[in-house]
Amino acid sequence: MVSNLLQGKKGLVCGVANKRSIAWSIAQACSDAGAELAFTYQGDKIKGKVEPLIKDLPGESPLYPLDVTDEDGVKGVFSQLKEDFGSLDFLIHSIAFAKRDDLEGEYLNTSRDGYLLAQEISSYSLTLLAREAAPLMQNGGSIVTLSYLGGERAVTGYNVMGVAKAALEASVRYLAVDMGKQSVRVNAISAGPINTLAARGIGGFSKILDVVAEKAPMGRNVEIEEVGNTGLFLASPLSSGITGEVLHVDCGYHCIGL
Repeated sequence: MVSNLLQGKKGLVCGVANKRSIAWSIAQACSDAGAELAFTYQGDKIKGKVEPLIKDLPGESPLYPLDVTDEDGVKGVFSQLKEDFGSLDFLIHSIAFAKRDDLEGEYLNTSRDGYLLAQEISSYSLTLLAREAAPLMQNGGSIVTLSYLGGERAVTGYNVMGVAKAALEASVRYLAVDMGKQSVRVNAISAGPINTLAARGIGGFSKILDVVAEKAPMGRNVEIEEVGNTGLFLASPLSSGITGEVLHVDCGYHCIGL
């Protein structure tokens, strides 16, 4: 039963920005399945949005400040997590950022600083968090990250973030090889466009929604709850034979020729 699918399991969710975040949808699904959760936040503004959300979850949900550009700070989070949880069964990575200027105009004009920043936060952070999580996953586990079709195809307005997502998806495969030795699975969800805070930073986003709804085999855009349930699936024993995978949850849009 879904109600106890993750009973006794402990997870860390990184990247909840508000109640419309994909990370929050995954967290809700995992909590409903019985998981005990901890969360991270970036800055006081985000903290003020995450705190009210986690108050409604069963039990205590630790909340840690996390800046993935501060490696010592990341180590500190996992040190505290070890004290609070002892071990970790799954990690949800939903962290990405790019400068707005680098999401406008042509990719050709991407700044060096903007390129490096997008890669550090949106891609390298997965490797960093996985490395710190590994010692807490001695009994195996699951790491799930969030990607998008712009990592496979050139999507107008996605620019440097698409390149970062391509690196993220490659990291999933290499991490899956390294961490498979300790029975830790590493997968990505390539979600269709969803009206989140991050998505609204992409130029022409409303047009993307319209095109996907028109051309996707299922004739609609994906619902955020569907992505949340996929996150639960990948965090759970139901996906025990799946690793190194990029699972598209986009109503089939990815398989359509343009």
